[in-house]
Parts: sequence; C-alpha cells; structure tokens
Amino acid sequence: MGVGVVNESSAEVDVESLVAQGEWLIAALGLHSECELSVALVDAHRMEQLHLEWMDESGPTDVLSFPMDDLRAPESSTDEPPLGVLGDVILCPEVAAAQAQTAGHSTASEYELLLTHGMLHLLGHDHAEPEEHAVMFGLQDQLLARWRARSTESAT
Repeated sequence: MGVGVVNESSAEVDVESLVAQGEWLIAALGLHSECELSVALVDAHRMEQLHLEWMDESGPTDVLSFPMDDLRAPESSTDEPPLGVLGDVILCPEVAAAQAQTAGHSTASEYELLLTHGMLHLLGHDHAEPEEHAVMFGLQDQLLARWRARSTESAT
C-alpha cells in the first residue's frame, strides 16, 4: 500500500516529490498511513480522451480524480483514521505547464496544487456550488501552505 506514481507522459516530472506530497496529504488529512493513492501523468491526447469519456467535456483538462472506496477524512482527531483505496488522480503535465506559466509560478508548484485538488475530490469535496467552492478551496489553500512551509523548513 502507499502512494504510487506512474509517468506515462513525455514530461520530466519529479516523481519522488509527488510521492512525498501524496504521503504527506494522507497524514495531514487524518487518513490511515496505509491508504492507497495512485497518481498518473498522461499526455494531452490521453487526458482529452478521459475528459470526454468521464466528464463529457472536450479538450484536455489539468486533473481528473477517480475515487475508489468512498473514503472521507475523519471529523475529529479522535476518530479512527479510515483505511482503504483512495483512488486515482490523473494529471496532465502539458496543461499544468501552461497553467503554471499563466499563473506566474513553477510547474512543480502547479503539480502541488493539482495533486492537492485531486486528492480533495477523492475525499468527496466538490466546487460546483459557491459554498462547496469556498470550503474546498479554503482547505486546498491551507494544505498547500502547510506543505510548502514544511518543504521550505526541511530544505534549510
């Protein structure tokens, strides 16, 4: 069990960093340390196929999430951490790189954002409605800040 990353794209990606962040997210969200998470990086053509097949939307997208065991983060720290298969997060490096350039940050930062976003979708978060959007993006921002602070501290 654990976090597995497969790079099926032609992009050079720091797989170890994605594994580390996935493991950290599992812990930060109060999940069992042996939860399974699969991350795949695919080219734009494959992402477009998946986007059309599963979302009925054309064009490649940045991230898709496919939950498996319908896990949810515990409500409190005294709750038993759930164990199971979280599911799959699919990232598209080509779309991520373009978004990173538009946002003015690194592609690595975009991967961090997209993995966090995808992970929250696996746990049942959504952003279709304004209230859901506020909750999901608020949690996403908190997690990213904590991850990046931790990453910065360990580099010093």
